[in-house]
This record gives sequence, C-alpha cells and structure tokens, in this order.
Amino acid sequence: MAQSDAAKKRMFDNVYICMKCNARNRLQNPEKANCRKCGYSGLRPKHREIGR
Repeated sequence: MAQSDAAKKRMFDNVYICMKCNARNRLQNPEKANCRKCGYSGLRPKHREIGR
C-alpha cells in the first residue's frame, strides 16, 4: 500500500528523535529546542526509508 504525500509529510517533516530517550518531538526549529521528555538538546531527524 503506497503512502500519499500528505501522510509522508505528516510522519517525517518537522519530526525529530531524542538521541537519549528516543522520544518523538514535532519541532519547527530543532537547533534551539530540547527534548519534551528529558530536556536533552541532542535531536536527530526521523529516518526515512530510502528506495521505496
């Protein structure tokens, strides 16, 4: 089942993962933000599947 562009945007755009507690954070500016659960500032973008 193929995902629509709207679903991909909702799942991956502005979603960052805390590298300490793995919490999902929906943020506009991750450079100035902290994790919502633990307060850690190390955030990474959510990984996307490549090739599909």
